[in-house]
This record gives sequence, C-alpha cells and structure tokens, in this order.
Amino acid sequence: MIVRISSRHMDVTEALRAYAEQKAGKLTKYYDRIQEIEVVFDVAKDAVNVEMIVNAEHRKMFLANHGEGDAYACIDACVQKLERQLAEHKRLLRNRKHPEANRTGTSA
Repeated sequence: MIVRISSRHMDVTEALRAYAEQKAGKLTKYYDRIQEIEVVFDVAKDAVNVEMIVNAEHRKMFLANHGEGDAYACIDACVQKLERQLAEHKRLLRNRKHPEANRTGTSA
C-alpha cells in the first residue's frame, strides 16, 4: 500500500506527515484491497482542509474531506468517514451472493 501526502499553500511537518501515514495505515483493517491512499492538505483563509482519497482494487475509489478544526482533527474525521465507507463496501461485497431471507419472494 502506498501513502502519498501532498499539500497546497502550506508545508507539512514531519510530525503531521507521520500522523497521517499512521492513521491511513490503519484503514487496511477495514478493507484489505487498498492499493493507494492520498492525503491532501489545503489551507484557505486560515482554515485547514484535509482530503483523503483511497484507491482500491477494481477501480474502487473512496473519498472523504473535512475542514473544521486543526489538521490532526481533520485527519481523524476523514479516517472515521473512510472507515464507515470501507466497512459498508466490504459488507456489501460479502452479502451480494447471499441475499437476505426476506428477499427470496416468500411471504409470511
């Protein structure tokens, strides 16, 4: 898995870079087919906006952005959003071959 970190209008410190890489690395716990994660930091009018883009197998792409609080809080919020998206995607992949019992067409 590749983690790319880029920024617009700001310099990313080593501590912030390490924190983003650590948090992004934990996303493989929710979906193991992740190929690349891109973290983009942007500053506009003294507000930090963080965007995380996850590329997975079969051209699946997951996106989260957050712009409230400091950069660390934005990273945490983006990771939380991506955890939810990845867990839902994995659940749908698992259940696509085994539909629920109430969808078989039988009525009670």
